[in-house]
Amino acid sequence: MIIVLLGPPGAGKGTQARQIQELYGLPQISTGDLFRAAMGSDSPLGRSVKGYIESGRLVPDEVTSAVVAERIAQPDCRKGFMLDGFPRTLPQAQALDALLAERSLPLDAVLYFDVSDAVAIERLSGRRTCSRCNANYHERHMPPKQAGRCDRCGSALTQRPDDQPETIRKRLQVYAQQTRALVEEYDRRGLLHRIASDEAPEKVTASVSAALAKVQAGRSLA
Repeated sequence: MIIVLLGPPGAGKGTQARQIQELYGLPQISTGDLFRAAMGSDSPLGRSVKGYIESGRLVPDEVTSAVVAERIAQPDCRKGFMLDGFPRTLPQAQALDALLAERSLPLDAVLYFDVSDAVAIERLSGRRTCSRCNANYHERHMPPKQAGRCDRCGSALTQRPDDQPETIRKRLQVYAQQTRALVEEYDRRGLLHRIASDEAPEKVTASVSAALAKVQAGRSLA
């Protein structure tokens, strides 16, 4: 299967991607991870990515597509993969279509993790990180034993600047504006599966499994 994961910050895509990887053996391809790996290499493509990111510019669609193309050519993608963070816009979706068409590969499904702003803000604004060892906590879902202190090393816990509620609201607005047309396009093509992500992680996983079971059933009938 080849699937795309869509969803705003706080939708829980990372948690569900790990579950999909475990259940279906599909490698997760995150553009953020790909950019970091490319920047660590000395290839022409890696130097190009590094130049854009270090200068604070957005990586152009054609460069992003080239990075993705390089990754899906790896042996672990022969039986399928899931894309996380690409595409985010209609031009990127068109680039993905071309990429897959070159390889005679179908896009099987787009999972859209639909989460309310209130839940996303609660999830993200509650995150805390140790200032020394980078251990992660959540004030509600995974609190430290001592408030404000890391269980591992006792150092102070901090909140990332982009996890402030007002900043999160802006991030959610930008994501909605950026992806609205993309969601509508995939829905029109019959590829979109809406996953209610306000639920507990195990319920979201059950919804994902049900959606992917339908996709597999459809493939076997094709």
